[in-house]
Amino acid sequence: MIGPEFDIIIVGSGPAGVSAAFPLLSAGLRVLMVDGGHRPSVAPPARSFLSMRSDDPAQWEWMLGREFHAIKFREAASPKLRAPTHDYVFKDFIARNRIAAEHFIAVGSLAQGGLSNAWGCGVARFSDADLAAFPCPTHEWDISYRAVAMRMGISGSRDDDLREYFGLDEWAQPPVELDVAHAFLEARYHKQRSKLINAGFRMGRSRVAALTEPLDERLPCNLSGNCLWGCSRRALYSAADDLIRLRRDFPNFRYEAGFVVEGVSRAGSGWKILSNQPGASGCSEFGGTKIMLAAGTLATTRLVLDALQINTPVRVLSSPTAAFLLWLPTLLGIKRQDGFGLGQLSFALRLNGGDTGFGSTFATTGIPVTEFARHLPFGRRHSVDILRNLLSSCLAGNMFLPGHLSEATARLDANGSLLIKGGHSESVPDLMAEAARKLRQAFWHLGGIVLPMSFTMGKSGGDIHYAGTLPMRQSPRQGETDGLGTVQGLENIHAVDGACLPLLPEKSHTLTIMANADRIARAVAKQWRAHVRVGNEFSLNKSEG
Repeated sequence: MIGPEFDIIIVGSGPAGVSAAFPLLSAGLRVLMVDGGHRPSVAPPARSFLSMRSDDPAQWEWMLGREFHAIKFREAASPKLRAPTHDYVFKDFIARNRIAAEHFIAVGSLAQGGLSNAWGCGVARFSDADLAAFPCPTHEWDISYRAVAMRMGISGSRDDDLREYFGLDEWAQPPVELDVAHAFLEARYHKQRSKLINAGFRMGRSRVAALTEPLDERLPCNLSGNCLWGCSRRALYSAADDLIRLRRDFPNFRYEAGFVVEGVSRAGSGWKILSNQPGASGCSEFGGTKIMLAAGTLATTRLVLDALQINTPVRVLSSPTAAFLLWLPTLLGIKRQDGFGLGQLSFALRLNGGDTGFGSTFATTGIPVTEFARHLPFGRRHSVDILRNLLSSCLAGNMFLPGHLSEATARLDANGSLLIKGGHSESVPDLMAEAARKLRQAFWHLGGIVLPMSFTMGKSGGDIHYAGTLPMRQSPRQGETDGLGTVQGLENIHAVDGACLPLLPEKSHTLTIMANADRIARAVAKQWRAHVRVGNEFSLNKSEG
């Protein structure tokens, strides 16, 4: 009997999907990867942001978009969602994956490389206490963290007060060069360090998936200030670069673009994925022995709940967020300069009850003035006039709280769509007020002023750090997952993206999602080597379990 065409089918080409693919392909498995296949139609700026803004006659294409994308999406929660260069990243995800949201910002991607084409590049290792929540030996993590960190390229290694908090400096390149404002802030921190640490505030360099040294065919950051719009040097990590490597280096790898999975169903001893719209090859279904779901937490959740026909609500972990504008009066009138456009300095803030707030500060160069003017309590024209003189001496900041403070839920409705309802714990407003107060005090000691009314709490889901809908458990119930991400009730279907995380700390979680996918794939590959191949089918050696 002829078995499935593929050993493993990976749904999604984002960070989780490519991280699962490398160990499986290295072990010789036949792997198919499918995704929506969207690619960019607007090129990112080729020169520095300030120079392009001063003399590029075609800047309207990447600032507004050929179809005025920035204006059409002016109510979107994040400037990334309004950037025409990122239109392809978010296009059609909600409709094609049948997702609806109430009081929740639902975001995902059908692009090659997924959301890593438009992310903040923040990276961190989960603490040992966090990793203890996973039903797997903690020693398995180190090899996977190292593998994905070295492959993607991260920077920020520094002997500072966040070295242990991030926990990844042994694999990191040196940090990105600070701009004048951040250098001022860092110098003041060293002078006030003891006082701030006693108050529960620690600061250090941001650890980011951005190159400061060449890696393969990618070039290091040249401080162009174009991070919001996309990096023409590919200094910022995108899983799309890994997809190129997978297609180039592994003959046992097949990639099917334009195949959005509508559902999964059993097919003999294996599984098949189905799509209402055939992919690039014209196929509308594929069969495999195992399926690894890496479509993003929301899409993966819908596919699993639909396959299990579960219509009771499941919890969605999501980090409550806030943003603020920090003014450094000493630097008033300083000339605008190009520089790194993502996090340059980060902080960890101890809060009452044992929770921690985590955030970063960003240069305002590279972000349109109108993005800040929309939040000021003046008319648009007066706000722009004020900010033209003020912004060069300002930094933007954000802050995340742990995901256990989310009360969002997801439920499969009668039509098979995923309905997400947002919400925060009732303790969140008080924690945000405490955080705002402590940040004002901390930055005052650093010579900065958190501008009045600028500390703003984000909407539920605005963090785009979704997780925990199919959590890993030692003894999983139906719809939960085991230590290999195997969905209870769906043998040989593995969730390998954020959906299977059992917890969501305040720190960046993408690196851990990637390491977890790598860890799962290594274990599956090891099990595969313990199988006896019979034709195109496997029989499991039970002693290897």
